[in-house]
Amino acid sequence: MNRSKPVHAAPTQFPVIDNCLQVGGIALPLLAERVGATPFYAYDRALLTARLAQLRAALPAAVALHYSVKANPMPALVQHMARLVDGLDVASGGELAVALDTGIAPQRVSLAGPGKSVQEMRQAVAAGACINLESEREIRLAAQLAGELGGAARVCLRINPDFELKGSGMRMGGGAKQFGVDAEQAPAMLALIGALGLDFVGLHIFSGSQSLNADAIMEAQNRTVELALRLAAHAPRALRQLNLGGGFGIPYFPGESALDLAPIGAHLARLCEQAREALPEAQLAIELGRYLVGEAGVYVTRVIDRKLSRGQLFLVTDGGLHHHLAASGNFGQVIRKNYPVAVGNRMAGVDSAPASVVGPLCTPLDLLADQMALGHAEVGDLIVVFQSGAYGLSASPAGFLSHPAAREVLV
Repeated sequence: MNRSKPVHAAPTQFPVIDNCLQVGGIALPLLAERVGATPFYAYDRALLTARLAQLRAALPAAVALHYSVKANPMPALVQHMARLVDGLDVASGGELAVALDTGIAPQRVSLAGPGKSVQEMRQAVAAGACINLESEREIRLAAQLAGELGGAARVCLRINPDFELKGSGMRMGGGAKQFGVDAEQAPAMLALIGALGLDFVGLHIFSGSQSLNADAIMEAQNRTVELALRLAAHAPRALRQLNLGGGFGIPYFPGESALDLAPIGAHLARLCEQAREALPEAQLAIELGRYLVGEAGVYVTRVIDRKLSRGQLFLVTDGGLHHHLAASGNFGQVIRKNYPVAVGNRMAGVDSAPASVVGPLCTPLDLLADQMALGHAEVGDLIVVFQSGAYGLSASPAGFLSHPAAREVLV
């Protein structure tokens, strides 16, 4: 009896030639030889470039596009993205160093995070990057460091709004949150920023991420601009930037469809007109991570054993949750669902028997695919997990059980 899980829409961003997936124009088996070992992540630079071009065509030219480095901080990838976007948003001192290494102007880099260390804040002030301040402690520390370093500290105030992005995969605003300052506390925080003489740039308002609902995203953008207009009256100077956050999602699971950019683009054009009148000095910015890089990456692992256990076929691979926690279902999924997975060097065979892909770790959580039509895979074949360009290796417990690390390549 075939007990395969629901079928995904076939990924179309990577071509198939002679039954082999092509990544960066290279057949997967040859790419594996070039990398030198499995498992590995591969990111297709042409797909990264195409996604930015798609966004530029759909959104108003007045809206700045920022890349959220936490989605994928691989240095070569960040270097590539820095040439395509208007800004880089980082969430640690390590990511700040990667961003600055690209040669991007420091003024186009912003640092966020609810627990910035003194050293991270010092790095940002010294570099001239913008700091998204998220507490009274950070406001006072920024002023102190600016005095010690003999310069001005460029700052935005990050707001925890009194609303959330409806239906988002990860809610970053509304209710009690560790991120930013509550909207009702913002007037007092803005007054303190002015009193301490910080170089106030604008507001950062992020309400959620991973939404495939254009209406929900547009509603959140409306409420974000409304909140910014209310808070602008309390700002120490005119806003020069309003970061609307992101929220743009990508499809991972059966039944999900790609986000429709057209209505969002038209809606942002109207918001730009509204902002031009009420906030004439402010540039609107969209901060995206997963949407820019998620679909451009694959995770590749090799089958090292086929095992039949009480009628169920297991494909045991040399990679697993220690490299790709999200694909195992242990990175925020309430009910585990399969990512799109294929046998990359045998793309035909979708009607084959169901099989589960498991890794080498001694835990039942090490599951990359549960009862999918992958039974045609043999020992030595290459299993591909799609939608793996974001929150992959850097979001996984690489040291768990001390197995070898996965490699990363940009092709």
